[in-house]
This record gives sequence, structure tokens and C-alpha cells, in this order.
Amino acid sequence: MDRLILVRHGDAERDSATGDDFDRRLSSRGREESARMGETLAELGMIPDLALVSGAVRTRESWAAMSQAFPKAEARFEDPLYLAEAEVIRRLADTAGKSARTVLVVGHNPGLQELAVRMMLEGGTSGGPVSRAQSGFPTGGAAVFLIDSAGRPHYDGLFYPRDRT
Repeated sequence: MDRLILVRHGDAERDSATGDDFDRRLSSRGREESARMGETLAELGMIPDLALVSGAVRTRESWAAMSQAFPKAEARFEDPLYLAEAEVIRRLADTAGKSARTVLVVGHNPGLQELAVRMMLEGGTSGGPVSRAQSGFPTGGAAVFLIDSAGRPHYDGLFYPRDRT
């Protein structure tokens, strides 16, 4: 894997019809911010070969909105990504990265935020980006890392939906 893109699902409804968190759907704002993030990443040339997507409804819907910008990307729906801790996300991404150059993960907080901050610190990032990621990782947000040949991450961008309004 040469690049890892961590994306939090778009804004979701407060409750689902079933009452189960797993079944929460995106709001109209969530669909818009997910589609915009896909467009932003594609415009910057950050195009995944493979997307690992939590099995939750809101992450599947986020990928559906984003995937319009990535028509050639393969998607795999991974139930273990649902509310996964940082270590689980990283392990799944590293495994997938053995056969893909750019891996995009669509998942949930707090795991995504924790992983983004850890990877920034591991790669020697300091200052503004770390503070920004520590203070919040909003719905529809993305953190991007280049991965060197030794598997070390290097910060390549932090993108939030409100940045494009």
C-alpha cells in the first residue's frame, strides 16, 4: 500500500427505524458531504483501488455517494470495521494493502480519529494538523497518509467537508 485514506461516514440520522445504531441512515447533509469528499479526493488524484467499508448502513450509503468519483474502485464490506478500534482498522487496512496501492477505509469514530492522530504522530507530523485532528474528526472528514516502503505513515492531508463550503 502506498496511500491510506481514512474517511468518516457522512452525517447520519439520530435514530433508525429499527432502533439499532447499525441501521442508521445518512441524512441529506450526509449524502452531500460524502459525495463532495469523493469529488475532492478524486480532484486531488487520491483515487482508491480498494475501499474497505464498515457494514453499517450509514457507511455503505457514504461509500455509495463517494463511489461515483471512483468508478473503478473495488469495495469490500467489512463488519469488523463497525465501531472498530484504531488497531483493528489499521490491521485490516495493512492486510488489504498487500494487494492494493491505495486503500480507502469508510468507518466510524472514535477509532478513525484515534488512528489518524496516531499515524500523524508516528510519522513525525506536528503542529496544526495534529491539533486539528485531535480536536475533532467530523462526519464526512478524511485523513490521508502516504505509506513508505517500511510501512511508516507520512501525513498527506486532512480534509473536512466545511473546508469546501
